[in-house]
Amino acid sequence: MGTELTTTNEIAAGSAAQVEARRPGEVKPAVKRAGRGWAVPVVGTIVILLVTEAAIRSGLIDTRFLPAPSTIFRALIDESRTAVFWASVRDTLKGWAYGLGLAVLLAVPIGIMVGSSAWLYRATRFVVDFIRPIPSIAILPVFMLVFGIGPSLKVYIATLAAFSPLFFQTMYGVQDVDPVARDTARAYRLNGLMRFVFVSLPGSTPYIATGLRLSASIALLLVVGTEMVVGLQGLGNLIIRAQYALDLPRMYALIVTSGLLGIAIAWLFTRMERRTLRWHASQVKETAI
Repeated sequence: MGTELTTTNEIAAGSAAQVEARRPGEVKPAVKRAGRGWAVPVVGTIVILLVTEAAIRSGLIDTRFLPAPSTIFRALIDESRTAVFWASVRDTLKGWAYGLGLAVLLAVPIGIMVGSSAWLYRATRFVVDFIRPIPSIAILPVFMLVFGIGPSLKVYIATLAAFSPLFFQTMYGVQDVDPVARDTARAYRLNGLMRFVFVSLPGSTPYIATGLRLSASIALLLVVGTEMVVGLQGLGNLIIRAQYALDLPRMYALIVTSGLLGIAIAWLFTRMERRTLRWHASQVKETAI
């Protein structure tokens, strides 16, 4: 009897210790891991910048080719105080948004249509595999002849660049829908529209979200590249003008701005994907890690 009481008291004490260890104010391990996940790239970036700064200041790297990070940062601060800078950012983002939006309107319906039909997939497979490896920027001379040199040119180039990954992801997503879910829908005699709404679309949505995230970054690359090659208003045009003027700190500051825009776009679409697809198994696993 005394042994049983001792065991019961030990169990109660252990439970009380667990409750004490899980106080509401204490940060959960998952939150701590998330905090460390942000800290590692930030610390790594700071270390790389400090090492680069030291290498340039010591003369190991010629400042004629790469200014010190501190010099680039000061040039970025000075550039951000000008109206031309923000007008160029606006022009770049406008071309990116229009191009990505047009790509979504075209790629998603066509990808769903091709992915839903085995006959259409086989009929278009050669054309799709032929177009896939062609860089979008290689079509720029053709687009210049067809659409002329104007703001719409970078919109169409961004549309073409964003179309491919979004189309492929949508098509493969529709094809990768769980066959058991399809057979169940047929067993319940759901018509084609209901099978698409309740089976095909939810099953392919994670693929579409991934394609949208990839297309958003690629569209920004092509918009800036088109502005650099053709001379359209935007960040790309400012980069080329700074290069011609041999103003390297300003040129690198504008390049950093383009990179920051890319990071912001990738982060935004990643957050949107996690919020809209929190019901999907991949997002649940990612959150739990």
